[in-house]
Amino acid sequence: MRAVIVGNSDGIGLALTRRLLADGWTVTGLSRSPAPVGSHHVVDVTSPEFSTVLAEVGEVDLCVYAAGVGESLGENLAGQTRALEVNLLGAARTFEAVVPRMLAAGRGHLIGLSSLADTMISAQAPGYAASKAGLTSYLLGLDAALRPRGVPATAVRFGFVDTKMAKSPVTPFKISTDRAADVLIRCIRTRPAIVSYPRRMAAVTGTLGPLLRTAARLRRSRSDAP
Repeated sequence: MRAVIVGNSDGIGLALTRRLLADGWTVTGLSRSPAPVGSHHVVDVTSPEFSTVLAEVGEVDLCVYAAGVGESLGENLAGQTRALEVNLLGAARTFEAVVPRMLAAGRGHLIGLSSLADTMISAQAPGYAASKAGLTSYLLGLDAALRPRGVPATAVRFGFVDTKMAKSPVTPFKISTDRAADVLIRCIRTRPAIVSYPRRMAAVTGTLGPLLRTAARLRRSRSDAP
């Protein structure tokens, strides 16, 4: 079995790479930094060379998009734009490259690492929240279109994971990268359309999301009032 993992030089992508290699998979990784295990290509998902390098990987049974960035909002919105480019457009470019080969083979599985933040309106990191909302929606749409043709897609909505992305001073229900890899291995076996983990955190964000959207609408209505 062959897998390609985008964003596997550290964090969840690296933990999953190690698990798959231990299970006998052939794994090719792509990321901005060298990975300590497996076959690997150093390339940025936003670069013109990314699609060319990905095409050279060839046919794969599994494609996992684990690349992600997120920065707090500042006066310069470049960090928010990059979050959209990496987290959403990078995933779209990846799937654009691998899906035709999977459909031709009649098999394959797409997995994208989204976030429980995909239901939130974030004043702290709007680009991150928006990119994850788009990624979840895109994956669910791809799954509806491609699963009947033998290529399911899975959106994995994690809460806080112990990686460099967990920058918040408060990280409730935080899990380890190894635990996140456990969740992904189960996804590879069962191929669900969507997974939200941990469930307690999913319940919290599921409640907060609608409340935050209502509060935002109320603020807008007040600001529009004469």
